[in-house]
Amino acid sequence: MDTESTYSGYSHYSGHSKKAHRQGSRDRHKSPRSKDGSRSEKSVTIQTPPAEPLLGNDASQTEEGQDDNWGETTTAITGTSEHSISQEDIARISKDLEDSVGLDCKRYLGLTVAAVLGLLVFLTPVAFILLPQILWRDELEPCGTICEGLFISVAFKLLILLIGTWALFFRQPKADIPRVFVFRALLLVLIFLFVFSYWLFYGVRILDSKDTNYQGIVQYAVSLVDALLFIHYLAIVLLELRQLQPMFTVKVVRSTDGESRYYSLGHLSIQRAALVVLDNYYRDFTVYNPSLLMASKSRAAKHMAGLKVYNVDGPGNNAAGQSRAMIAAAARRRDSSHNELYYEEADHDRRVKKRRARLVVAVEEAFTHIKRPQAEEQQKAPGEVMDPREAAQAIFPSMARALQKYLRTTRQQHYHSMESILQHLSFCITNNMTPKAFLERYINPGPTLQYDRDRWFSKQWTLVSEEAVTRGLRDGGVFVLKCLDFSLVINVKKIPFIKLSEEFIDPKSHKFVLRLQSETSV
Repeated sequence: MDTESTYSGYSHYSGHSKKAHRQGSRDRHKSPRSKDGSRSEKSVTIQTPPAEPLLGNDASQTEEGQDDNWGETTTAITGTSEHSISQEDIARISKDLEDSVGLDCKRYLGLTVAAVLGLLVFLTPVAFILLPQILWRDELEPCGTICEGLFISVAFKLLILLIGTWALFFRQPKADIPRVFVFRALLLVLIFLFVFSYWLFYGVRILDSKDTNYQGIVQYAVSLVDALLFIHYLAIVLLELRQLQPMFTVKVVRSTDGESRYYSLGHLSIQRAALVVLDNYYRDFTVYNPSLLMASKSRAAKHMAGLKVYNVDGPGNNAAGQSRAMIAAAARRRDSSHNELYYEEADHDRRVKKRRARLVVAVEEAFTHIKRPQAEEQQKAPGEVMDPREAAQAIFPSMARALQKYLRTTRQQHYHSMESILQHLSFCITNNMTPKAFLERYINPGPTLQYDRDRWFSKQWTLVSEEAVTRGLRDGGVFVLKCLDFSLVINVKKIPFIKLSEEFIDPKSHKFVLRLQSETSV
């Protein structure tokens, strides 16, 4: 059963009286095309593009102006065009392409430099050992078993260094930072200077003089590998271990709705701390919903729109006096506006609870119509068995109306498309999940990662800081992460130094005396 047949069945789900009401309305507004019988009058098919939300995205429409029976008296018909683009979209896409080209060039340049330096590091000990064998083989002193043992040692040490380098450095980058990573750049410079000094000494003392002590040459290569292993240990300490101990507590506040979280961080630069904050933001913060913020804005605009200022002094009076008069009048009306806010929120909570109850009942009733058949039942009636997708499409129409109304009341309709709801329903049916588990995604708004990536993902964040982003965190520092719709304000506080003292209590001191009084009933 496809999506169109699902919605066709959903249109038959309405009551007989409401269907008769729609029939009379259509008879009064029939077009000449419908008189020929070429258009069906018994079913309505709603076609939605795959990327369009199921429930509409008109955030400007307030809940008070909606009809409780809008799902039964309204027909939604999409146009033939599923994609549209404006000049602003073109400009934004071109800017994103330019930024991505610059970031890709910087990323690939850094990877190229690191790869060339890593190749030089691994080939240098091998070159130290092979060059004397190639250039003056006959003049070398015999080395014997000692050199063979050193060869094995160099081979295994290079293998360990290769595995450690792959585990530490060759990882998929999660983000592009605006500045270079200071410790990583210092390590690359240190490795380059170290290898260059070894090559300089090797060229002056061994290649020019053609040293015949081959055992000393091999030991020189072994010392280089040992030093590289110590540098790798230093890289682990600077890049991984140094930041593990918590030293700062950061408070992350979303600028639009004030939602906040606290995190503990170690010794990190500002740009790396921003990456940690963003990783935790997508996991811990609820998805940003701008529709929830429009109620307060519309309420404030309604109060200001109800004020009228009359200029009794004539046209010569300036506008500053009118502005002060409007502000004073708004302040006087503010004393009574809290009653309106109280009743609006109470009425909204009542509608949410009512439609949540309807949704829970509808979903529980829909789940009762399906069950997982046993092996014997599948053999008896193989034609009636459906896969999870078909089962989801079969029971979805009975809960679609209640789900639509609830999501529109809670202003979540633009985060859940019809396809995503069907996929989630199919997933719940496959894993034998209860109706309560299915509704958890819609009743309790979850973290940002729970929703479709195209509806929340911000490709580019801007880091705003008064200090250099390569500097470390400090007590009292503030920096901001901005995206298109909102920003994250981060306040840094240092974890205070805690001093613990010890006090010894003698176990023999735990002795008590019973004090009796005349009124005591013992």
